[in-house]
Amino acid sequence: MGLGKWSGRLCCTAFLLAVAALGVCSRQAAASDPSIAVIDRVPRVLVLYPYDERVAATTAAGEALRSRLLQATNGKIDLFSEFLDLSRFPENDHIARMAQYLGEKYAARRPDVVVAVGRESASFIVANRGTIAPGAKIVAAGFGTATAEKIALPDDVIGAFSTFNILKTAEMARSLQPDARHLYIVGGSSDFDRTWLTTARADLKQFSKPFDTTTYLEDLTIDEFVERASRVPPDSIILALTVFKDRTGRNFIPRDAIRQIAATASAPVYGPYQTYIDHGIVGGNTVTFDALGRTVGDLVIDAIAGKTVSDLEAPQTYVADARQLQRWGLAEKDLPPGTIQMHKEKSLWDEHWVILTAVSGLLLAQASIISVLLLERRRRRDAERSAQLHLLEAVHLNQSATAGALSSSIAHELNQPLSAIRNNAEAASMLLRSANPDHELIQQILLDIQEDDQRAGDIISRMRGLLKKRDEIDWQEFDLNDVTSSAIRIIHGEAERRGIKLISTQPPGELPVRADKVHVQQVILNLATNGMDAMLNAVPAGRTLSFATGLANEKAELRVSDTGDGIPEERLIRIFEPFYTTKQAGTGLGLSIARAILETYGGTIRADNRPEGGAVFRVALPLAHREERSR
Repeated sequence: MGLGKWSGRLCCTAFLLAVAALGVCSRQAAASDPSIAVIDRVPRVLVLYPYDERVAATTAAGEALRSRLLQATNGKIDLFSEFLDLSRFPENDHIARMAQYLGEKYAARRPDVVVAVGRESASFIVANRGTIAPGAKIVAAGFGTATAEKIALPDDVIGAFSTFNILKTAEMARSLQPDARHLYIVGGSSDFDRTWLTTARADLKQFSKPFDTTTYLEDLTIDEFVERASRVPPDSIILALTVFKDRTGRNFIPRDAIRQIAATASAPVYGPYQTYIDHGIVGGNTVTFDALGRTVGDLVIDAIAGKTVSDLEAPQTYVADARQLQRWGLAEKDLPPGTIQMHKEKSLWDEHWVILTAVSGLLLAQASIISVLLLERRRRRDAERSAQLHLLEAVHLNQSATAGALSSSIAHELNQPLSAIRNNAEAASMLLRSANPDHELIQQILLDIQEDDQRAGDIISRMRGLLKKRDEIDWQEFDLNDVTSSAIRIIHGEAERRGIKLISTQPPGELPVRADKVHVQQVILNLATNGMDAMLNAVPAGRTLSFATGLANEKAELRVSDTGDGIPEERLIRIFEPFYTTKQAGTGLGLSIARAILETYGGTIRADNRPEGGAVFRVALPLAHREERSR
């Protein structure tokens, strides 16, 4: 539970105890005096203000007091206010008439507590308490202990004292203006104003010594105050006390008089009252009237509850007007620690810190997520690159193995054009040595030599392609029919050596796919080699290896079929696993590499047994889309 809730409950409890106490007192009074009726009621508090309602200082303190009492009692309290206006009407006859009037006014509603705001109110109620509030507890507020002693405040009057320390205000000014050489103190002509001036002279005696001049502006008219303040040297400090009256006897609300003076002053003005803020002063050390009102409220609550209460000092603080700091070019860093700055423009952070904190947290979270994703992306790319290199290495080893397996047939195939070249060259040489060489025949022989040379070059080129090692995948678009025909040409010699018939069926038109051409060719060679190995035990006349291309499910498909013994059904699901083989001398890598290659390019491979015998391998690759072709 928060402190605010506990405070509220304690205040309500105190209030209920006060009501019970009031009921007991009423019954006791009724027992001793039959004319007094027994009543149960809420507490009554009378607040006396020394001036009229326009004086903001006392009014602000009173409003803070009312708010505190209403909050503490949940509104179950009677609050009364009287503005005595004793500054403008200090005559004894008027004071006597005011006391008689209030005594009659509250005769039927006697206050339980009277709060006297200011010295004048305190003197008034102390002198007239028997007439206005007999038996009530008195709480005096708004002045210091020195004033309480001066007016001989009785011991049973509770004090919520507030010391307005002009010395601290002066020290604040010197902190902001360390180079100031002149000191001016402004005070009016009322009794209160003169008392303030006397206090200032005593408090500022030592403080004023370092200054070149110290001047007290007093007993002047308001116009003279304004004129003198407008001509002070720029390196001056002006301390404004109060101006309730000027020399002509004209009454003022102090803040209004200070506003006129500060408006045209040629140096910064300081004052010891919170209400001077907004009226041209830079700032000062003060008791805020909200704090004073809350302090008085706490004393009243305790008094109503019948608790033992004692005098309190209202807390002091430094206040400053940020606009005046800027006006006079005074540094914020030179303010006393803990100074409350009023009218300070809020920064974007001050005004929207909740939103900015949330957004910053969100951005930080997003940045963290993005960092993780980028790291993961990098790791994935590294893993893909590593897998790609492993695949290329495996393909190269597979190509080398294929080249080794086909070496004898390739050598035999290569020997045919080379032998033909040699025979044709010998024949041409003989014709050239004859008496009448047949030029047309020699020309034909030379053409045959060129064709055989081209044939030998193609064989060597295919062999070089099988043995070449690469570090990157060469993405390209090509016709699956062309790659199939190229693979058939490579194994043609080996097929002839084994007595295997090769059949190729291709549809009209192209089957465009996008992949690495050499890798797809290697897949076909692996399937062809496996197919030829599967027919070792087949009847020579029935050995056939078929290649058929076409479209299936909007993909380019190649079917490689053999007429061997087929694949046992229990082995079909494992045939593409690494190192799994049905051949005695096999490595078990050919088909697993084929599957890895096809999956890299989004393709698939599967194996089945043909009804008429033998196995069929189906390879499917995505067709190259038109938009991919246009890139």
